[in-house]
Amino acid sequence: MRHQITQVEPRSVADRNGIRAGDILLTINGEPVIDEIDYQALIANMLLVVELERDGTALTIQIKKSEGAPLGLHFGDSMVLSPRTCYNDCSFCFIAQMPPNLRNTLYVKDDDWRYSLMMGNFVTLTNVNDQEFDRIIRRHASPLFVSVHTTNPSLRCQMMNNRFAGDIMQKLTRLKDADIKFHCQIVVCPGYNDGEELMHTLRDLKSLAPAAQTAAMVPVGLTKFREGLAPLVPFTPETAAQLLDGIAPFQEECRQTLGTTFAFPSDEFFSISGRPIPDEDWYEYFPQIENGVGLLRRFEIELEEAQQFDDSESTPEPKAIVIPTGTSFAPHLRRLVKRFAPENLTVRVLAVPNHFFGETVTVAGLLTGGDVLEALTPEVCDGADEIMLCSVMLRHEQDLFLDDMHIDTFRERAPLPLHLIAADGQALYDGLNSLDDQ
Repeated sequence: MRHQITQVEPRSVADRNGIRAGDILLTINGEPVIDEIDYQALIANMLLVVELERDGTALTIQIKKSEGAPLGLHFGDSMVLSPRTCYNDCSFCFIAQMPPNLRNTLYVKDDDWRYSLMMGNFVTLTNVNDQEFDRIIRRHASPLFVSVHTTNPSLRCQMMNNRFAGDIMQKLTRLKDADIKFHCQIVVCPGYNDGEELMHTLRDLKSLAPAAQTAAMVPVGLTKFREGLAPLVPFTPETAAQLLDGIAPFQEECRQTLGTTFAFPSDEFFSISGRPIPDEDWYEYFPQIENGVGLLRRFEIELEEAQQFDDSESTPEPKAIVIPTGTSFAPHLRRLVKRFAPENLTVRVLAVPNHFFGETVTVAGLLTGGDVLEALTPEVCDGADEIMLCSVMLRHEQDLFLDDMHIDTFRERAPLPLHLIAADGQALYDGLNSLDDQ
């Protein structure tokens, strides 16, 4: 690969060694640079032999620097990671259950080990050929985040509709042998990979510890757009409780033999079953927080810390607010508001049914602008002063809901002034106590 250098930071290692903008990077220490993964791994060394091309002439520069120090180079599009797409057709894939005619980016099915390394995305490893797997080993890409679902070869092929998906244990064993660590994800589908199948998978993954660091279980998410897809059913309070009870002896075994709980169910299982969220220590260091494992507990901890360090002496003005949220989070939010809101604040936590995807989808992050507005009836808003809305319902740029409604359109149509807050306990505490600038 050839990568044109677009910028050299002044007084950087590269600048001091005579590298210029416009030079073409060819190799580092004799190795071609495929992408940013290669570049970052190779420049971590203390001694570098950099092969460049300048005005059509080959140039070799030897560099000595501190280990891990950056070179100070910037590149164009050739170094940008274009997401690699998924080779599977999973029966439980949420993207396959999306309604039509939304923005194109919502239908992208990425499955890229490079994003797993850099950003913690979960990947199936089914689209990694031998050459790329060798590169994972050579670059010591650790930790990775792997969607396992089941270690039963035939069942994995069936659930992922990919006849090449059954070799997951061989791939994970190879990662272990290369001293590469990984976190695992299991999307649990009742009647498929739950019960004894789930326990078999957990035992297989435990056998790969400590390379296998954790295994998170999340319940399958089902929308109303499943025509032509395999029949799946959601978890009920009874089946969610059965899963929690079923894995409890295994978790205790892991604590005794591994020194870690290892197998962590997501918060949704506790919400569905109606059981309380475990204490902070139970989640250890929150290794699977992005999978919703301990998110509710972490949120409450953030509220507690915000209250502890609140040194304001003023009393907020009396007012009434409405907080729309998903139906699964609403009971927890009511409990937290009762605990952390000032006495002169009236709060109505509004559990918003998800009509857009179907009422089996209960999380706040999948609510749409249209559904929230529909739930903000005159009766709900009567006597209230503002709507407090969590930005988790918007995309990263905080401008669009999943139904493509713009936040400005929402503000115009909302029956009350809108107060948008970030998705953390500190932001909620500040909003409840009028400590932010809104």
